[in-house]
Amino acid sequence: MATSISASFPHLILPKGQIKYGLYSALRDAILDGRLSAGTKLPSSRALAEMMSISRNSVLAALERLLDEGYLFTKPSSGTYVAEVVPDQLIHIQENSKKTMLTNHPSLNINPNFEGLLTSWREQSWSTPKKKMFHVGVGCIDLFPHQLWGKLLNQAWRQSYYQLGQFHDSRGYLPLRQAICEYVRSTRGLNCNEQQIIIVNGTQQAIHLAGYALLQANDEVCLDEPGYDAAFNIFRSFGAQVNLIESDEEGMRISDITDHYSKSKLVYTAPSHQFPVGGTLSLARRFALLDWASQQGKWIFEDDYNSEFRYGTHPIQALQGLDQQQRVIYSGTFTKMMFPEFRLGFMVVPETLIETFSAAKYYTDVRSSYLEQVALSLFIQKGHYARHVRKVRKACHERQQALIKAIDEHLSDVLDVQPTDSGIHAVCWLKGTWTEQEFIDQCSALNLAVQPLSRYCQMPNKKAAVLIGYAAHTPNEIIENIQKIAQYLKAK
Repeated sequence: MATSISASFPHLILPKGQIKYGLYSALRDAILDGRLSAGTKLPSSRALAEMMSISRNSVLAALERLLDEGYLFTKPSSGTYVAEVVPDQLIHIQENSKKTMLTNHPSLNINPNFEGLLTSWREQSWSTPKKKMFHVGVGCIDLFPHQLWGKLLNQAWRQSYYQLGQFHDSRGYLPLRQAICEYVRSTRGLNCNEQQIIIVNGTQQAIHLAGYALLQANDEVCLDEPGYDAAFNIFRSFGAQVNLIESDEEGMRISDITDHYSKSKLVYTAPSHQFPVGGTLSLARRFALLDWASQQGKWIFEDDYNSEFRYGTHPIQALQGLDQQQRVIYSGTFTKMMFPEFRLGFMVVPETLIETFSAAKYYTDVRSSYLEQVALSLFIQKGHYARHVRKVRKACHERQQALIKAIDEHLSDVLDVQPTDSGIHAVCWLKGTWTEQEFIDQCSALNLAVQPLSRYCQMPNKKAAVLIGYAAHTPNEIIENIQKIAQYLKAK
């Protein structure tokens, strides 16, 4: 009997390395290339060990792994057989099924509110991940104190020994909320306590929680035009009707809201530094917005994403600090000051909404990363964050000035830089007959991540412009690459 099995069994050559892994690989490859077809009975472990001149333990280890992974199956009192459908075939079937689903999009039966969102995501997401220069929204990553942060993470890990098995408040690590509360009260003029602080995974989650907790389908929301595209799409994903509000020299035109969109349940605004064009909401309009929200029972979402990056003047007091009736939901982020993958931010919610947003956070992802929260609390409490902010603010101003000077010297016939004393990107208006797409194409050829203003416009923009991020690059790198654009355009 053993002779007939040996004669029909395929010749196996074991690769170098541990014998049990080599036999596993040899048998798996024989199954995948058809030398061992579905339903084939394998020799017994003892017979196979004799055939291969290896130990039976090595054979048993290889067979056990193949059984666990689904390449083989056993029949009681019969033996071990090759499976009818092996894992690699399953992967192939799943891939083909996935392709069919993608090509048959209407059958997916997804939330119809996601249709427009998916279109925008396909066009914009990860469109410039490989481009090295001028990313919009990236801070001074070269100045981030990696070694210090590593030490704080290590300290957080050491002190977390008795904390890892415990359930923590969905609002976040209390010492971090206390540190943030103290910091924003002194630097942004907020009126709050630590109970109102909720730790979130960045501004986008904060916006999502606001929509989740406050909006129903067909509720109206007001948003800047041009404005933050993620906010626009998040609100739409909840089925909200988004009313677009244009700005002038005093910022968002609040009278358009009160006169034409009074039914709006929520107003999203970045009053200290409007994204993406910049500009500050005037004091008169701030009070007008607060009065309207108070009288009508509306909510204001204040996105203070750029508050740390102000160069010529002191930071402007947050809208939340002026709010006497608790109608403002404030959002801040650490991503711009730290690095893009640092997904921690915070919200300051009115006291009447603490439970609502705590539950929304819990049912979204329970809580944010514990170790990073502990490390960040130490970073703030020990004064490192304040020192880092001062260092970054000084460097950003130098980099901004280097960009403006380089454009004036080398691209003044193509770009006109909009003056601003804040932010981490510059809005550059195109001159002459230049279109956004034409200029973006030239920059893409040089591996530069310049963005068109139209990306953030839901209506046709009246004037062509591009956004150039400067915070992540040294003055020399900025000058060198602006010169590179100028030389490339001249050579065309």
